[in-house]
Amino acid sequence: MDKLKNSGFYKLRFFISPEEFKSLLQLLEHRQAQCYRTNSDRTAHDYNQVYEAYQAFYQYYVTGEKRNDVHPFFVYSISVASDQESSGFFARNEGVPFPYHGQWAEDELPCIMLSFPKGFQVNLEDEKGKYYIYEDIRDHKPLTYAFFDEIRDSIKKTTKPLRFSAHDADAMKEQKPSVRIGRDAMHDLSKSWIFSKYGLVIQGK
Repeated sequence: MDKLKNSGFYKLRFFISPEEFKSLLQLLEHRQAQCYRTNSDRTAHDYNQVYEAYQAFYQYYVTGEKRNDVHPFFVYSISVASDQESSGFFARNEGVPFPYHGQWAEDELPCIMLSFPKGFQVNLEDEKGKYYIYEDIRDHKPLTYAFFDEIRDSIKKTTKPLRFSAHDADAMKEQKPSVRIGRDAMHDLSKSWIFSKYGLVIQGK
């Protein structure tokens, strides 16, 4: 049996303004999703705390001057429960690398990655012993997958692919990361310390 079948994650990487992020929280609130920090205590955060955490993460990158006294991060597991099923997905910040004069820049652009596993572990046993396979999560957690899809569609409607030019080895070269960005976030980022420091140029403002 192929253990790798249905392995991996459904993913969406994005960067949106705190105002746009509020509409995302409203979707979570509508489904009564619970948000937990991924620490050993699995500390529960309410929607205001999640919003404040995102706002702090966002502000670090869009200000005109880099702050060295903070290291922003945004990491949550999001639990969705209903009468029929309980499951969830994951949101965490990631860096978007870009070239700077022939090497990778020491800083990275920000994004949030939303992920949901493609597989559902099923434990089995045969004459050789116990083993497991991954079956399609959509068959086992259809409501959670549909909700993940709803969030993904909502983000896609208010964003566009991030396109910017960076200083490569000998010329400005367009970068095409698999990240979507909101209009306000694009405007804010174009005026940020990171764009200024590396001479980045946003495409299609």
